[in-house]
Formats: sequence, C-alpha cells, structure tokens
Amino acid sequence: VLESAMLSPINSMEYLLLKTLVAGTIWNLKDIIPCKSQAEIINAILKILSEVLEMDAGETVIQMKEAETQRLKTLAETEEIVKNANGADLIEDDEMEEIPHKKKVRRKTFASDLLPPTEKELRETIALLTAQQTALELIVNMCCSEDPSDDEWEELSSSDESDMFMENSFSECSGQLLSPLCLSHEIHTALTNYLIPKKIFEKTAFPNSIAVDLCSRNPTWKPLIRKMNTIQCRALMCLQSLVSLLDMDHLGGAPALQTLAQHLSQLLFSQPDFAKHADFLEAISSALRALLQTMASKNISQCLAPDQLMTLCKVGIHSSNVGVRVNVVSILGITGSILAKEDGTLETLKSIGCFLLEVATKDPSLVVAGEALDALFDVFADGKEAERASIQIKLLSTLKEFQPVFKMK
Repeated sequence: VLESAMLSPINSMEYLLLKTLVAGTIWNLKDIIPCKSQAEIINAILKILSEVLEMDAGETVIQMKEAETQRLKTLAETEEIVKNANGADLIEDDEMEEIPHKKKVRRKTFASDLLPPTEKELRETIALLTAQQTALELIVNMCCSEDPSDDEWEELSSSDESDMFMENSFSECSGQLLSPLCLSHEIHTALTNYLIPKKIFEKTAFPNSIAVDLCSRNPTWKPLIRKMNTIQCRALMCLQSLVSLLDMDHLGGAPALQTLAQHLSQLLFSQPDFAKHADFLEAISSALRALLQTMASKNISQCLAPDQLMTLCKVGIHSSNVGVRVNVVSILGITGSILAKEDGTLETLKSIGCFLLEVATKDPSLVVAGEALDALFDVFADGKEAERASIQIKLLSTLKEFQPVFKMK
C-alpha cells in the first residue's frame, strides 16, 4: 500500500502531501527494511521530496487565490440568473390549486461532510505548504543519525572535534543534544542527483510578496503567511545541515559559498526588525554559523562586514533563546580568528574581545559563557594584531579576575 501510494502518478496537492507523509513513514521504518533495498528506498523518498520542493509555493498561492475568486464570482452570477429565472416563473393566482409539499428526503452523509467546510483552493494550497514543510523537516532528520553506535560515540568523544560536535548539536528548543550529523553514501548521492541543495537554497528566500499581500487581505487565507515563513525557517535549518555535511564541490565550490554568504547577509539585514522574528533569527544564525565555519576551514574569504557582524551579535545576544546566543558568539569567534591573522584589524579585534568578555562574565547560561570563552581563546590564540588587542583590553587580567565566577558556574 505504501509503495503504491509513493509511485502513484496522481499529482494533486493533497496527494503530494499524502506521498510526503508516506515517505516519512517509510524513512521511520528504514531499520526493518533489508539492506539490499536501502539505496532504492532512499532514492524513492528523495525523489518525492524533490518533486514537492520543486513547486513554487508563492505562485501556487497566487493562482489558487485567483481561482477561488473566479469560482466565487461565477457562482454568484449563476445564483443571480437562477433567482431571476425563478422570479419570472412565479404565478400569482389565488385560485391556483395548492400543490402539496413533497416529503423531504434525508440526504446521505459522506465522509467528506465531516471535514471542515474549507474551500477546495485553500485546502489544496494548505496541503502543498504542509508537504513542503514536512519534506524539509524530513531532510534534516535524514542528515542526523538517530542511533550512533558505541564505537562512533567513543571515537567522537576522544577526538579533537568533540567540542565542535557539542556546539553544533545543541538543540535550542529543548536544550538537549542531538545525535552526531552523518550522511550515508546513498543519501549523499540521492541529495545531489535530485538537486536538493539547490531547491533548499531557493526556499530560503522570503515568501512571495504578492502572495503575502493576497493572503493578508483575506481572513481565511491569512494563516498561510505564517506557513510560508515557517517553510523559509525550515529551509535555513536544512541549509545548516547540508553545509556542514556535503563536500564543498557538491555545494558549488568557493564561489557558491561566497554567494550563499551574501544571500544570508541580505536576508538578515534586509529587514531592520529581524530581532522580533525569533524563529527566523534562530534559523538564519544557525545557517550562517555553519557556513562561516565551513568557509573558515577551507580558507575561503568571508563576506560579512565587521559592522554587520557586530550588529548581528549585539542583537542576538539579547535573545531569550540560548541557541541564538550560542550561534552569534560562535560566529564572532570564527570571524575574529580570521581577522586576527590580518593587518589593520586592531580596533575590530578590540571590539570583539570586549564583547566576548562581557558575554563570558555576565551571561546567565553556562553554555553561552563557555562558548564565549572558547571564542576568546580562538580569536586571541595567534597573530600580532590579536596580541596587541589582548593587551589593550587587558584580556588576561580580566579573565583572572573573573576566574572564581567561572568556577562557581
């Protein structure tokens, strides 16, 4: 039954949602699927997700809203014609023999009658948006191993990358640690074959402004704005996973990563009130952190200007979300460690150092304070400019002064 649902050629949006849910169900059952069929199953799942993400949700909203408007207009015109026709046929004759009323026949009840009386265009559009959100969430799950073996955990905990894993796997919402990110050969191949990274990148853009405007004018369509924003946030979280896992060549090389950095920067600073959108800030800071880390590891020059960097960090550090604060501190550490090796960066390094010191000594979260300390060590570990900056901000003496506070935490 599941296989027939996945392979069905029916392409209505409600059926796309069904196929996406079936794909998710099969992924959850992957452990009982024979090994020889794993590659085929993964390929089938990602083919469905690719088809779902291929659709332009914004254009669909516009088309469906126009279709609804036209249908309601036609319906109103038809009702008016029928009403006029009935009025013309009325016979006002008092002597006319009264025709007895026919006995009412009870209409059969169908399963569809139990569903909310939502118009079909709205129902189809909601189905597509739900399918796309589900597809993006499923891709994130596919990038995360749920049951790492004891050997994997032992190898991870004994490696130099264990600290990096602890940072990357911190779950902002629940405060729990996720399993280590991994990507099997089958998933890696299917992701690239179906151009999943490209389609996810496209979903990170802001929702279609015309679609948002149309929805905002109609109370029944207005909730779709939030759904479109949620898809953008899920795409950014997907992007974080893919940037951390895929080879640079599969991401398009250094030019593509620089373009992506510019894209994320434009998304972030194109709306001055980005601090008010908690979900968006969490998602984009996570994606930006992963991207900058990847670029730094490949010695790719970064495109985030120092003033933009400090703006993001000053806003993000006041977020009530621990994950956002961890992200902005980590971003500052990554960028600062690169600037420390360049000339003419003294003032910027001093600003970074003072900011990180304040976070390390005043943030109530031990996780955030620890991240700030790690960032300080990364930024001021090497480089002439870093050494000069550390002396001028009295880094060593300040850390010694607050050592008892750190021990208490």
